[in-house]
Amino acid sequence: MAISEGKPKNSRRPGLSARQKKRNRQRSSIRARVEHLFRVIKRQFGYTKVRYKGLAKNQTQVFALMGLVNIYLLRNQLRA
Repeated sequence: MAISEGKPKNSRRPGLSARQKKRNRQRSSIRARVEHLFRVIKRQFGYTKVRYKGLAKNQTQVFALMGLVNIYLLRNQLRA
């Protein structure tokens, strides 16, 4: 059985137009890259809760973690 390209099954609303699908695909590819960074920060570095009450200290810590994530994700290229 083939998947239909029209509206979703059991839906009263019409399906997405080709323009909307293209826009969603572009946005989802960017979103996937960003979400991957947050996964590394949360799982690899254990940053799930803020430690400080002030915004400046938390902001500094997040910026440092972002830098470390970039190094972590490029670690195989940096070894070469």
